[in-house]
Amino acid sequence: MTPRAWAAADEPVPDLPLGGGFDFYVLSLSWSPAYCRLEGANANRDQCANRDLGFVVHGLWPQFETGYPQYCPSRLSERVPDWVGRRYTDIMPSLGLIGHQWRKHGTCSRLSHSDYFRVTRAARERITVPPAFTPDNPPARIDAVEVEDAFIAANPGMTRDGIAVSCQSGLLREVRICMTLTLRLRDCPEVDQAGCMLPDLEVPDSD
Repeated sequence: MTPRAWAAADEPVPDLPLGGGFDFYVLSLSWSPAYCRLEGANANRDQCANRDLGFVVHGLWPQFETGYPQYCPSRLSERVPDWVGRRYTDIMPSLGLIGHQWRKHGTCSRLSHSDYFRVTRAARERITVPPAFTPDNPPARIDAVEVEDAFIAANPGMTRDGIAVSCQSGLLREVRICMTLTLRLRDCPEVDQAGCMLPDLEVPDSD
């Protein structure tokens, strides 16, 4: 599935389930080839074996203005029902990842399993990945600021204070984008300030 581009950053999302008890979301997009390389033999086979993936959803994280909740008490099962999880493997490429994200982050959303992942898909659909980031032919090396610039150019309403790059071992690892509870783009100083600013990141391809 190719996520659709939104014409305006403040366009409402129809029938969006609303979470609560936190200030905003962070949508984390993981560059899959970097994950597969860094994890090596420990990488999830569903994600890394014979799959041509670029940016995938790592998670949708409830966030406070300072800090974030995790592993919240919940009356709901820690296990995501298979019928829910399998609906989202096109954006989150393993049931293991889906289950982990629910336990660590989804339990803090005050949403049901189904509604939390509905919001996760809606958040992903709100973001346009820049066309340069194709799995088989991405830029070989890139400045972290250039990654931000590319996403800002592709997503009207996004600002430099509302996006952060994550890097690991000199590789582009993730892009983190801040959104309101209604999935409007917003600034997030703490997240932004924690971002990677390295000038020469490697961007591995899917090979």
